Amino acid sequence: MKKSRNYSIYFLLVLALMFVVIILQFVGAKNTVTRTTYNLGQLETDLQNGNITAAIIYQNQETPTGAVRVRTSDEQDLTLYVTDVTEVEDLLISYNVYPSVSDVARDNSLMANIIPIVIVLIIVAFVFVMLNNAQGASAGGSRMMNFGKSRAKLSNSDDNKIRLDDVAGLTEEKEQLAEIIEFLKSPGKFIKLGARIPKGVLLEGRPGTGKTLLAKAVAGEAGVPFFTISGSDFVEMFVGVGASRVRDLFEEAKKNAPCIIFIDEIDAVARRRGTGMGGGHDEREQTLNQLLVEMDGFGTNEGIIVMAATNRVDILDPAILRPGRFDRKITVSPPDVGGREAILKIHARNKKLGDDVDLKQVAQTTAGFTGADLENLLNEAAINTAMADRSFTNKEDIQKAFINVGIGVEKHSHIITDKEKKITAYHETGHAILFHVLPDVGPVYTVSIIPTGAGAAGYTMPLPEKDEMFLSRNRMLEDIMVSLGGRIAEEIIFGDITTGASSDIKKATHEARNMVTKYGMSKNIGVINYDEEEEDVFIGYDIAHNKKHSELMSGEIDKEVKAIIDACYKKAKEIILEYQDVLHKSAELLIEKEKIGRDEFEALFEGHEIPEDFNMEI
Repeated sequence: MKKSRNYSIYFLLVLALMFVVIILQFVGAKNTVTRTTYNLGQLETDLQNGNITAAIIYQNQETPTGAVRVRTSDEQDLTLYVTDVTEVEDLLISYNVYPSVSDVARDNSLMANIIPIVIVLIIVAFVFVMLNNAQGASAGGSRMMNFGKSRAKLSNSDDNKIRLDDVAGLTEEKEQLAEIIEFLKSPGKFIKLGARIPKGVLLEGRPGTGKTLLAKAVAGEAGVPFFTISGSDFVEMFVGVGASRVRDLFEEAKKNAPCIIFIDEIDAVARRRGTGMGGGHDEREQTLNQLLVEMDGFGTNEGIIVMAATNRVDILDPAILRPGRFDRKITVSPPDVGGREAILKIHARNKKLGDDVDLKQVAQTTAGFTGADLENLLNEAAINTAMADRSFTNKEDIQKAFINVGIGVEKHSHIITDKEKKITAYHETGHAILFHVLPDVGPVYTVSIIPTGAGAAGYTMPLPEKDEMFLSRNRMLEDIMVSLGGRIAEEIIFGDITTGASSDIKKATHEARNMVTKYGMSKNIGVINYDEEEEDVFIGYDIAHNKKHSELMSGEIDKEVKAIIDACYKKAKEIILEYQDVLHKSAELLIEKEKIGRDEFEALFEGHEIPEDFNMEI
């Protein structure tokens, strides 16, 4: 019925075009008819007055009557239709106006009727060609004409060249997915033993950790059809479209079973129900309800494995997370130092690296980087090499890329005053001294007073030498002290403070508040969680939200946060005053060179004994 309805639309369109052509032809024919009230008596009068300057007589054998066209002295053309052109010719000659004779134009009625028909036939043929092309391009015949059809892209093993060997740094994650691959390859082995393979696998983790890449590798290894779609592709402004697309997606998947459906950014469609402002009849909720039914409802979808990726698992609806839908949840974490080295080796396959590039060292200096960050790092380094017209990427290219990725592009052309340069030099040295002296936060990688694209007047970049799974209380206090180091240096040297430390103060305050409300690291508040940020992720919940604690406790929390900041400020100031000579030497060196590295900075501490640890009694 849908197909015939589509043809009816095109048929009506053709009829409308034919009607327009006929009307235009009629109007054109009407406009060509010349009507006049000029008669023989008026002609004779004009001849007597000498108003006629020329004349043409139109006549032929088929037309015994004729037409006479005369031109008056005021340049008007007048036409006279007569039954006997000879009488008119004699009249004209008698007044010394000698007419010319011309054949009457014959009206080719056959061509006049055929041309419009030919035009209409050409239009009809064009419309039907376009219709057939549109139908051929869509897998479902009329998919392009229907909002309710799935927008998933189907790829098979020939299209997908990614294998698990192309995924590095995710050893445990690949082991968990190996069972899925084995089931898709040999489902009988599991069914014979009564085992049920997980229906759904949810990949969660930070952006760039490789969730989508893992899904592609699973499909490539299993050699099965792979449907990919984004969560936002289900949701439209028209109610019911999303649910229709979910149904269509699973219908297509059943025809290609065993197969994998991969929904990227599933949080766009699977958010917790009842949290919106539109009640329970919102389009997103209807789409989610249909997805829940398809994954584990009355119908059975044997051989279909749903994989999904998200970095906001906390906002997903509990119904979709239960066993039977997403049975297995795999956390894809940022790689450790060994994983980073393996990832760098994969991305360096098609890049020409110089002998001075040590990927192991690069892996050690990129703690916290995800797989996407590492790929971007090597790509930026390769771009630097190409811009310098070199054949091999060297260590300097990677260091420059590391700064561009981690801090921002340096603005060497930015003009700053000598006073601003001096303030920035002491500010950054204040951070750097604390990075070097405090045992858990250093060492320093680069100190610079070159403005960056991030809006900073300079930067101090540490060099984490190990990965940390958790933070100790002392480590967090040292982080706060480092953040306050720039403001302290300004106060010591200039007796004044600037707005340059605003982001540092914000960072220090946020970390101190987390220590008190989230991690239970306050001696006076105790081991109680007062953090509220994680709960208020929905506006529907936030409107009617009640605080977990009293106003009195809010005041106590504020006092405790201030006490931590004040204690860290005091301790950091003591350290910077103790190394005040280094502060001056480093600032002078920065003003001279604008950027110094680790070796140059650490050389300024010769003659100083650095304590191994600090006891932070706060």
